[in-house]
Amino acid sequence: MDIRTRYAPSPTGYMHIGNLRTALYAYLHARKHGGRFILRIEDTDQARLVEDSVRVIYDSLSVTGLEHDEGPDIGGPVGPYVQSERLGIYREHAEKLVSSGAAYRCFCDKQEKQEEPGEEQDGPILGYDGRCGRMSEDETKASLAKGMPYVIRQRIDKEGATTFNDFVYGPITVEHKQLDDQILLKRDGYPTYNFANVVDDHLMGITHVMRGCEYISSTPKYILLYRAFGWDVPEHIHLPHILNQEGRKLSKREGSVALSDFLEKGYLPEAILNYIALLGWNPGTEQEFFTKAGLISEFDISRIGKSPAIFDEVKLAWLNGQHIRAMSPEAAHERFMKFYPEKVAAGLDVKRLSVLLQGKVEKLSDLPAMTAFFTGMAEDYPVDLFVNKKNKTTLEGSKAVLSELEGLLGGLSVWDHGGIYGAASSCAAARGAKIGAVMWPLRIALSGLAVTPTGAVEIAELLGKAESLRRIGLALKRL
Repeated sequence: MDIRTRYAPSPTGYMHIGNLRTALYAYLHARKHGGRFILRIEDTDQARLVEDSVRVIYDSLSVTGLEHDEGPDIGGPVGPYVQSERLGIYREHAEKLVSSGAAYRCFCDKQEKQEEPGEEQDGPILGYDGRCGRMSEDETKASLAKGMPYVIRQRIDKEGATTFNDFVYGPITVEHKQLDDQILLKRDGYPTYNFANVVDDHLMGITHVMRGCEYISSTPKYILLYRAFGWDVPEHIHLPHILNQEGRKLSKREGSVALSDFLEKGYLPEAILNYIALLGWNPGTEQEFFTKAGLISEFDISRIGKSPAIFDEVKLAWLNGQHIRAMSPEAAHERFMKFYPEKVAAGLDVKRLSVLLQGKVEKLSDLPAMTAFFTGMAEDYPVDLFVNKKNKTTLEGSKAVLSELEGLLGGLSVWDHGGIYGAASSCAAARGAKIGAVMWPLRIALSGLAVTPTGAVEIAELLGKAESLRRIGLALKRL
């Protein structure tokens, strides 16, 4: 079988992490088997469209590297790939169902509800009694002659049940009495989500349908539509929920859920993909770090689990750090430059700084806070910072060390790592102390901080001779 998967987002705002996982799994399955990954824009719910959302979809797929093989922007053999451009196709297929008796025209007053999560529907109340489905042909013709507006509903025999085999959850049986005669085509000529996705998935040759497990209860309706058309049913793969730390579904009201949120926080797209791949799927080993190529090689839909996945941003941050450290120094520096404060980027040897920070930073958004002291150190930092039990430093001892270092560093003709470290080593040797007893007060004097992303010598090297001596002088006055 030629594998064809699809990602079919609605342009209603932002790229949710759950939607991105669906796109990722569909992409990985297609790539693993040499198949095709299709992008389809499902814009039938005109009331919920958000301006610029299509651009957000394209940008999100681009930044994460989930390139599609067919879609609205690049075309393909089964287009159009935008549902609002396929209205004639839906009308034709709805009328076929009416002709075969698998659907009927309903003239009842318009009711609106949300039949699918996030999908505004044009009727009916749950448990619609199917009264229009029992109208005689003459009654239907009379209503049409009066120009009465109507929707087209799926006719579901309330006797019996439908069983389908979900790839993740196994055999699922739903009694027909639990299903209502859902609307297929609305009064405005637009299809409902439930109808359009069945028609499009078949006509576009989709072999594996991946979506959230909240759609399991609606799948029997889809199966009945496939059968009514005489079509083969694709493989259904329902994905487990992604929950927050409190065990609730990820919600914008309770924190970040959008891809853009995490990118702004300084998470790398490749780290985000790595992490969300593990939210519902496991490789069967202890491996957690994956490149995109590694995911394509290892991904297997048989290892998608049923249990809800817990989104842990601490774990994401750890993985992000692993991806940063796996980069080349040049690639890391390029990413860092987008987050460095302007003063830092203009006033320091940032290439050297990037090399020093690559092994320390977890999120790129941490860079401004990590580097702020280089260009704007607070001069009223607590002098008690000079006291450190581990390095056996005191206020008096720190003053003596800095006084000696001021002379040694001031006499350097070449300001580089070797010269600075040599001066500090000479100071420690002259005092019969360990190097830490010198480096600690030097680092405090240069940064005014108890914790810094780099050591004292590296800080001095980046600050330059004049600024380093100025800060040492200020520290001596404080002490």
